[in-house]
Amino acid sequence: MDPPFLQVPPPPPTRAGARLPATDQPLWRDKLLQLLESTGEGIFGIDMDGRCTFINRAGAEQLGFSPADVLGKNMHELAHHSHADGAHYPERLCPIFNAFRMALPCRIDTELFWRRDGSAFAVEYSSYPIVDGGVVQGAVVTFVDISARKRAEEALRHANDVLEQRVSERTQALAGALQQLRELSAYTHTVREEERTRIAREVHDELGSLLVALKMDVGWLDKRLGEQQQREPIAAQAMRSTMQAKCQNMSRLIEAAVDNVGRIITDLRPSILDHQGLWAALDWQAHEFVQSAELALDWQMDVDQAAPLPEPSAMAIFRIFQEMLSNVGRHAQASQVAIRIRATADDISISVRDNGRGAEASAFEAANAYGVMGMRERARHLGGSLEITSQIGLGALFHLRIQLPKA
Repeated sequence: MDPPFLQVPPPPPTRAGARLPATDQPLWRDKLLQLLESTGEGIFGIDMDGRCTFINRAGAEQLGFSPADVLGKNMHELAHHSHADGAHYPERLCPIFNAFRMALPCRIDTELFWRRDGSAFAVEYSSYPIVDGGVVQGAVVTFVDISARKRAEEALRHANDVLEQRVSERTQALAGALQQLRELSAYTHTVREEERTRIAREVHDELGSLLVALKMDVGWLDKRLGEQQQREPIAAQAMRSTMQAKCQNMSRLIEAAVDNVGRIITDLRPSILDHQGLWAALDWQAHEFVQSAELALDWQMDVDQAAPLPEPSAMAIFRIFQEMLSNVGRHAQASQVAIRIRATADDISISVRDNGRGAEASAFEAANAYGVMGMRERARHLGGSLEITSQIGLGALFHLRIQLPKA
C-alpha cells in the first residue's frame, strides 16, 4: 500500500492504450515515489473538488504540515485562501482550480501560499490538469518558495531606484554646473571686452592726445627752425629760447606717455610679479588698493617658509587676491580692511576681512555672482577652496586656502 502522503494517480497507459501489467505497477510506483521525494519543490495533486489526493514531503513541510494532515483537505482553503493584503481569495478565481475546471493550465509567480501558523510566503506555482481516459480527474500542482528571490528582486529594484535618483541628481548638478560654466564664460568674455574697451579708451584718450600734442609741437619746431635764418640775431635768440621751452614741454609730454604706458602694462600684468615674485606683488597690490580707496590697513604677512610656486599658480593667486580687494572696493563701503597672508611649504592661507555693510550669504551664491564664481573656479583649479562668511552690518571675510602638493 502506498504511503499516506503519496497516494499517486493510476499509472499512465501504454502506447496501445492498455494499462501496464500488474507486475510492472510496483516498479513504476517506486520510481514515481523516488522522483517526488527527491525534488525540493512542493508537489501535490487535487481532485475535482479541490481536495488533496497526494503531496510530497517537501511540499507539506513548506506549508508547515505533515503529509497526513494535508490529504483530503481543500488546498485552496488550506494554503491559498487570502491575498497579500489579507482580503479573501474566492475559490472560483483560483488559477489552480481553473486548470482542471476550465482547462486553463497556468504558471503564476505573483501570489502567496499560507502556512499553518498563519504566515505567508511568495510562491511560484504551476497547475496542470490530470487526464485519465480522456476525462479530467483533477490537477497536479508544483510550487516553490521564492521569498529569497523576491527579496533579491526588491533589493535590486531599490538599488536601481537609488541609482536612478543619484543619476538624476548628478544630471541636474551637471546641468547646473554647465549652466554656471556657460554664464561664467559669457561673463568672462564680457569682462575681457570691457577691459579691451577700457584699454583702447585710455590709449586713445591719453596716449593719443599726448602723441597728437607731440606731433603738433614737432611740426611747430620744424617750421620755426626753417625760419631761423631769416630772423635778426636778437629775434633768432628769442626764438631759440621759445623752442627750448617747447622742447622741455615735449619732454614732459613724453614722460607722461611713458607713465601711462607703464600703468596700462601694470594693469594687464604687474611687472613686480615677474621681477620680485608673488609675495611682493601681493604687498604692492594691497598698499596700492588701500591708498586709492582711502582705507585703513591692518596688514600681516608670514611667508618666510613659503615654497616656490609655478608662474600660472602665482598668477591665479594674485588674480584671486585682486578680486577680493575689488569686491571690498565695489560693495563693502568699508573704512578698514584686515589682510592676513601665511604660506608654508605645505599650504597657503590668504584672508581679507572688511568692516563694511556685509551681505546675506545667499548673495555670494547667486547665479550672477560672477566674481565669486571666478575666484572659486580658480581656487578649485589650484586644489584649494574659497570660504566666504558675511552678515548684514558686520562686514565680510574672504578666506582662500590652498593645500600644496608634496614635492
